[in-house]
This record gives sequence, structure tokens and C-alpha cells, in this order.
Amino acid sequence: MSLLPLIAASLAVAQGQAVRLEVFDEAGLDAVHVTWGQRDIPFVRRGDVWQAAVGVDLDAPVGEHEAQITLRFADGRETQRAETLVVGRVDFPTTELTVEPRYVELSPEDQARADRESREIDAIYATLTPESYWSEPFIVPVTGTTGGRNFGHRRVFNGQPRAPHSGADLRASTGTPIHAANRGRVVLAKELFFSGNAVFIDHGLGLYSVYLHLSEIHVEPGDIVERGEVVGLAGATGRVTGPHLHWGARVLDARVDPFSLLDLATERQ
Repeated sequence: MSLLPLIAASLAVAQGQAVRLEVFDEAGLDAVHVTWGQRDIPFVRRGDVWQAAVGVDLDAPVGEHEAQITLRFADGRETQRAETLVVGRVDFPTTELTVEPRYVELSPEDQARADRESREIDAIYATLTPESYWSEPFIVPVTGTTGGRNFGHRRVFNGQPRAPHSGADLRASTGTPIHAANRGRVVLAKELFFSGNAVFIDHGLGLYSVYLHLSEIHVEPGDIVERGEVVGLAGATGRVTGPHLHWGARVLDARVDPFSLLDLATERQ
């Protein structure tokens, strides 16, 4: 995670990272929004700062990207500021995996199901809840784990290239409790073709976390879960080579390393 207080000319950030934006509060300031990736994202006020998060997708073009900040005041005034994010390249490696043939050469029925589930997930990520459910820093969903593997890796399944890996793989044996990374609302909790048993949590302001390949799901859509609450148990369901947790994060539909959320603090340091 990187921090951009809006007093700097630009911020260097790597592909696949979450970025926190801050605007210091001032008299009469009533609302703050940022335009990023053709989305209008509201800031939330916490103490003497307004904060929002944006995501730099793992495939974002390298170079300068502009974020347009709009400040609206109670007296009707409106001012704008352009801030520059300089995106740096990350050379993600390629990982070759062998899985069951049915997950590579899909039957017409499986292809139809996978397409249907893809549209359902796209609709979730396209929804921006205009409030923040969380007020504490994010945590790792597997107790005692400090890092993950494979984020951004270009995947080759049974010799066929596929989309890059959009989450981090955490070591977890079957039955390991999986904890919500932060407070939020469960928007999906069911078995998916590729992802196996899956839980998606909306944390508000366009930020989502996902937990895949579970052996058991312990929540339902609509549930408000607290940070650290057990949402399921680790497993090996879906397209996997063994038990683990796929922990993913989307920020305004940008695929970001979920570990970049850990420093998305709510208080200025």
C-alpha cells in the first residue's frame, strides 16, 4: 500500500497495489470525490482527514496516470486538483500447473456455467457501495501467516496459457479457519466452477476481498461479518492442485495484491 497525501506532485506505485488517498479537512468541506479508471469514488471523513482507496491493476499500463480530485463545500463552491500516479512495472513470473482436464477443456455445460458465474462476479465488482463498513486495518485471513505466493503470476494450465493469478495463495491445510480480513457485508457465498467454495466480502467504497477453494462456508449473503470472524474453512475445491487459501482483493475492479491492504490504515501516521 502507498499513501498519497494531496500535497505531493506525484506518487510512484507498482502494478497490482492498493493506494490510499488523503485530503486534509478544512472549514466547510462537505464532500470529496476522486475520478479514477472512469469511476467516481467518494472519500470518507475520519478525524481531520478524508480518505479513499484506489487500485492499480496488475496489468495497468506503465507510466503516468492522473487522478482527478473534486472538493465540494457546503456553500456550493467546488474545486478540483489533478494528482499523478506513476505506475512502475512488475515482472511477474510464469507458473505452470497440472489440473484435472475438465478445468481446461470445458464441456459445453461447464463452459456455460463458468460464463454465467463470470457475469455474476463482474456485476459484484461493478457495484460501488458509497460507504465504508470498516474502521480498522486489514488483517491476514490465516492466523500466523505473513506472506503469500503467486500473485500476478501468468498461469499455464496443462500447457494452455490463462489469465494472470489475481490473488495470493496462502498455505493452509484442509480445515484451517479462514478469517474475514476486515468488517464487511457478504455478497457471495457458494460453490463456483473454478473457485470452488467461495466467499466474497464487500468492504465498501469499491473494495472487495475474496476467499476461494474453501472446504466449508460458514456465512451467507447479506451477513455483516466482523474483522477476524471465521467465514469458512480452507480446502481444495475447484481448480486447484492441493489445499490452500486463495485470498484476493479488488479495489474499484482493479486486481491488487491483498497484502497491499494491510497498511491501508485509517489513521494518519
